[in-house]
Amino acid sequence: MKLNMNMMMMIMAVVMITITGGGRGINGQLSSSFYSTTCPNVEAIVQQAVLTKLSKTFTTIPATLRLFFHDCFVQGCDGSVLIASPNGDAEKDAPDNLSLAGDGFDTVAQAKTAVEAQCAGVVSCADILALAARDVVVLAGGPSFPVELGRRDGLISQASLVAGNLPGPDFHLTDLNSMFESHGLTQIDMIALSGAHTVGFSHCNRFFDRIYNFSATNPVDPSLDPNYAQQLMQECPINVDPQIAINMDPTTPTTFDNVYYQNLLAGKGLFTSDQVLFTDPASQSTVTDFANSQGVFNAAFGTAMIKLGRVGVKIGSEGEIRTLCSSFN
Repeated sequence: MKLNMNMMMMIMAVVMITITGGGRGINGQLSSSFYSTTCPNVEAIVQQAVLTKLSKTFTTIPATLRLFFHDCFVQGCDGSVLIASPNGDAEKDAPDNLSLAGDGFDTVAQAKTAVEAQCAGVVSCADILALAARDVVVLAGGPSFPVELGRRDGLISQASLVAGNLPGPDFHLTDLNSMFESHGLTQIDMIALSGAHTVGFSHCNRFFDRIYNFSATNPVDPSLDPNYAQQLMQECPINVDPQIAINMDPTTPTTFDNVYYQNLLAGKGLFTSDQVLFTDPASQSTVTDFANSQGVFNAAFGTAMIKLGRVGVKIGSEGEIRTLCSSFN
């Protein structure tokens, strides 16, 4: 496969990051060796907790990965999405976050308990979530990548701050690019992070308009493969139970791979925001590159996750190190 210059530079960047052990984050704020003296076994502790949780339910993987994304896109990667409010007004209570699976929160809570047992008051919940997000990708067959550490936990978690800060299933390319660019992420980063939809589930109401009410002349979105559209109608009839959820990747739903992009080439993207990555000429070549090479996708995803993990981080004297991830100290 012939790669363009951007793709070659992206792969080289990931190679360099791996060689240097992750290096430093923005302006030296984060480091993959941040806990080398204060909690040297933190990565192994978190990984074991994630593995234990995964042995009970596969939902651990998509739930934890999605939780990390939702945390970072609202006030930065500061663990604010983990806060539970008795008044129902924390980040997790916002309409866009109500579908976050409890298994993601539980994964972080269990990892935090294990870490506290060996390194009390040292490791932030934000860092534990970042490590767990990497671990679930690896455990699903995806790429490993260094996780930069040193985040502090945020002191604010408000449902009102969520609206308009997470991409919607009906977004088009310009909407997606605008939102991701506001966090320092490129179009390639956005397309790579969208590949997280290779695992996980969606409730039917998130894409109902694509199969029942697309337009006056086309009830079904014409960009959908007809057979896939029929499959979606069978799994999500009009009066479906709102609790029903289906796989976002109809082909290999439990494996973190590049089949998500192959599905886009075949008209099997579940959301408008998925399929548009291929139907829009401005992003089509990147989707094709990822569909043709697992290695190219893996490299891009690792780079994008490292950059995502730097969004809005709090360091030094900012924030706190929570004792419990679900409540402020």
